[in-house]
Amino acid sequence: MANTNLEIATVGGGCFWCTEAVFQEVKGIRKVVSGYTGGKAPGRPTYREICSGLTGHAEVVQVTFNPAIISYEDILIIFMTTHDPTSLNRQGADAGTQYRSVIYYHNDEQEKKAKVVLNEMQAVYEKPIVTELSPLGIFYDAEEYHQDYYKNNSEQGYCQVVINPKLAKLRKLHADKLSS
Repeated sequence: MANTNLEIATVGGGCFWCTEAVFQEVKGIRKVVSGYTGGKAPGRPTYREICSGLTGHAEVVQVTFNPAIISYEDILIIFMTTHDPTSLNRQGADAGTQYRSVIYYHNDEQEKKAKVVLNEMQAVYEKPIVTELSPLGIFYDAEEYHQDYYKNNSEQGYCQVVINPKLAKLRKLHADKLSS
């Protein structure tokens, strides 16, 4: 199948290791790349600079997907139900603007769809959703050791305590969307 049919979604829901692990289990997803966007640093920021919170970047993933298999809206629903979109600049113990809940849209159509999903998802949560909706700026791939983090480190403590419960939630809520 030609890659011309593929689309890209960019979202941040706290630590990119968690978000990457979630989307790597979803059918129709061709590639997930951890990275950074949304900041104002000159040149390519490093992980250490991102963690300082001073660059303004968010930890995000770029999800390349086949819209004939999974819709952009379904990707956003999975995203919104596998992290806490009501928590400002924090996911669990990870705190700072780099861990904000954010959807970066690539075009006007994605922006419109994201607004609809955010509005519909508010009914699921008691507290207000604080997920930022912004146009995508420059995306930087994260360092190589951040890519496929869960796949390469699933026995590590953080993966066991933080990522495994997110994957369990994904499998429970979205079983029909998982790859075999």
